[in-house]
Amino acid sequence: MKVLSLQEPWASLIKEKVKCIETRSWKTNYRGEIYIHASQKKVSKNYSNIDRLLGLLSNEDFKYGYIIAKCNLKDCIYMSEEFINETRKSENEFICGVYSVGRYAWILDDIQVLDEPILAKGKLGIWNYDINL
Repeated sequence: MKVLSLQEPWASLIKEKVKCIETRSWKTNYRGEIYIHASQKKVSKNYSNIDRLLGLLSNEDFKYGYIIAKCNLKDCIYMSEEFINETRKSENEFICGVYSVGRYAWILDDIQVLDEPILAKGKLGIWNYDINL
C-alpha cells in the first residue's frame, strides 16, 4: 500500500476531514488509494499557527508512528495565483497548508479513519508499506 507521512497535527487534520488538500513543494503523478501516516517527529510548540490548527481538531489523541487513515489521492495541481485565491475562501483549509505559486496541491477525497491504526516507521515521499509484515 502507498503511504504518505505527515507530522501531527496535519495527519489528524486529514483524518478528521478538516484538511483535504496536502500542500507540497513537489508534484506526484500517483493517483489512487493512499494511507496517511502520523510521523513520530513532533512539531515545535512555537509553530506560528499551532494553536489555531489544534483548535480545528475534535481531540488531540495523536497516534505518533501509526498509519491512521486512508484516502484517495485524486489530483495534483500546480498552484497558481487563481488556485490560491480560490482556496483562500476556505479559511480552515487555507491555514492547514503552505500556499504559494510554484508549489503543489494534492487533492484528497474519500477520507476514512482506520478501525485499527497500523504501527509503521515513516519515510520521506510516497512510500510502500507491506501490509503482510
